[in-house]
Amino acid sequence: MPDVKLDTLSIGKNQPLIFILGPCVIESYDHTLFMAEQLKILTDRLSVPFIFKSSFDKANRSSIDSYRGPGLDEGLKILAAVKYNLNVPVLTDVHETGQVLPVSEVVDVIQIPAFLCRQTDLVVAAGKTGKIINVKKGQFVAPQDMQYIVKKIESTGNTRILLTDRGTSFGYGALVSDVMAVPIMQQTGYPVIFDATHSAQIPGGKTTGGKRQMIPYTTRAMVAAGADGIFMEVHDEPNQARSDQDTQYPLDRLSELLTQLITLRSVIKDFNE
Repeated sequence: MPDVKLDTLSIGKNQPLIFILGPCVIESYDHTLFMAEQLKILTDRLSVPFIFKSSFDKANRSSIDSYRGPGLDEGLKILAAVKYNLNVPVLTDVHETGQVLPVSEVVDVIQIPAFLCRQTDLVVAAGKTGKIINVKKGQFVAPQDMQYIVKKIESTGNTRILLTDRGTSFGYGALVSDVMAVPIMQQTGYPVIFDATHSAQIPGGKTTGGKRQMIPYTTRAMVAAGADGIFMEVHDEPNQARSDQDTQYPLDRLSELLTQLITLRSVIKDFNE
């Protein structure tokens, strides 16, 4: 499986775990820069690769009353400030083809949301940018069927692809994390990331709930299964967050979990060689 390159970073089977971390949604300029700085300090101390993530628009909120974010223009200004002030790569998601070009001018990784992973026009438009494309596996998509989405991106000549598992629908209001999804999706030839926080959601109702206390268990299991990276939404005050309060991971507990995952990765790497 070839590595996916991002400047000096390499994402792949025999590389260190890549950590994609940040608050669910951009809440303000100050909060976003604060979170990015704290995450950079932590990942630098642990000597692990880090991509900052946050959304300028949460277009798939459960309720019309829910906060969605600052919007495209303001959100990209804030993400650009993170990228250039802190010298860290950034990731954000797109929801419409018209967002792809302006987003590609700022970010290093374009993310296709799970609910939109089969939207051909969006996937192809993202692929044409030449940026790294991180596709979230829809809760309704079997791991083996991600090969067809990969082919859509490859049709543009872009082979800088990451696939992310974020849980699979298991009846109404429930998700299950299937460790087999990791090796199955790796058969496409591309690195596989595990979304630790969205996988802990309890969908349904006016707001989405979740089981934050389960995140360490599922994350360790997916690293043991060979995941190449971890996607995790992190907040300094999760209970005050403007989105996904029940599943964003507390900043003050992140170091302990990342240390466990780094250690586990080093053990698993010996089995994969």
